[in-house]
Amino acid sequence: MPKGYMYILECSNGSYYTGSTKYLKFRIKQHQSGEGANHTSKYLPVKLVYFEEFDRIDHAFYREKQVQGWSRKKKEGLIYGDFDKLHIEAECKNDSHYRGFDYAQPSE
Repeated sequence: MPKGYMYILECSNGSYYTGSTKYLKFRIKQHQSGEGANHTSKYLPVKLVYFEEFDRIDHAFYREKQVQGWSRKKKEGLIYGDFDKLHIEAECKNDSHYRGFDYAQPSE
């Protein structure tokens, strides 16, 4: 039995909210009733669009923090199972990437 979940909600304004919990159904009900996070309470209703199960809640929390830092496009790659898009969005997009460097800082 899973001990934790990482989940993504789509809010009424089209934004995504990423969270983690031990009790997914209960937490979704909290969000729907406006008792969840400040962001979701402002943009009701919300709908569950993605979740992952974990053996430990700390793993779910770690995954939540990882996904929270992703771009919208990268989250959508995960949500829709578009692993090609997920891979493309995961590529480095800073200036050094486009100049052909394999690293962020030039060597001395």
